Amino acid sequence: MTVQEAAVAEPVPPQQPPQRRVLETVLRTAGVLISVVAALLTGLLELFLTPLRVGGVPVGAAVPVAVAANLVLAWFAVTTVGRRWALAPPWVVWTLLMLFATGYRRAEGDHLVDPQNWVALVTVLAGSLAFAVYAYRMILRRLPR
Repeated sequence: MTVQEAAVAEPVPPQQPPQRRVLETVLRTAGVLISVVAALLTGLLELFLTPLRVGGVPVGAAVPVAVAANLVLAWFAVTTVGRRWALAPPWVVWTLLMLFATGYRRAEGDHLVDPQNWVALVTVLAGSLAFAVYAYRMILRRLPR
């Protein structure tokens, strides 16, 4: 290796002590698990809010709750884990929960979430789009080197 190549080569980051690496791994794992559990809980809350009516008129409270909660979940997952891939687990869990709830037919023959309920359908769309918008914004934003 010549002197010029050595000057151009990137510096090697110092090795972290083993305790710190273990602590970071535990915190990152906890961040993913908490975001997945939070995705399940907020998804269930949104499902309970979809049939909410006032005077027979659907309120639509689940839609803003889904958008806000999913944006916060995406931020939390990426921030605690420190990696972009951390957005995927809560997004997948939330989406699978919503797809299961909208497609599940109970023993009586009716759906868990009525397919005629526009609030439920908009909640699924808007909630998933909230994750997608956060992912798109992450793609556009350059990471510091």
